[in-house]
Amino acid sequence: MIGVMVMIPDRIKRVNEACREALGEIIQEEMKDPRVGFVTVTNVEVTQDLRHAKVWLSIMGTEEEAETIIEVLDKARGFMRKELGKRVRMRYTPELKIYLDRGPEISERVQGILHHLEEGE
Repeated sequence: MIGVMVMIPDRIKRVNEACREALGEIIQEEMKDPRVGFVTVTNVEVTQDLRHAKVWLSIMGTEEEAETIIEVLDKARGFMRKELGKRVRMRYTPELKIYLDRGPEISERVQGILHHLEEGE
């Protein structure tokens, strides 16, 4: 069906936000790898059964640096999951799947195009 929106229960929204905040703190404060630079957790989506979570990251730097950071954090998923379990009390601590959030890049590119178009008029 086109245009069907899925309602996300308030409880899941709260869990998503708590996980986003906790994972941001874990990455910034607990990760010892010097390759992990400026990383922002932009979104977390936990499944209804709380067993899996998609984690979107915005990373400042080149494409190669972003890929390296994603690899480093992907290898540290067990550590991040353990720390998440300590900080956010849930029946299950979700398995983490990490994704690169391309939203800021796309937004910046669109802004540049719009600015260029405005100058041309």
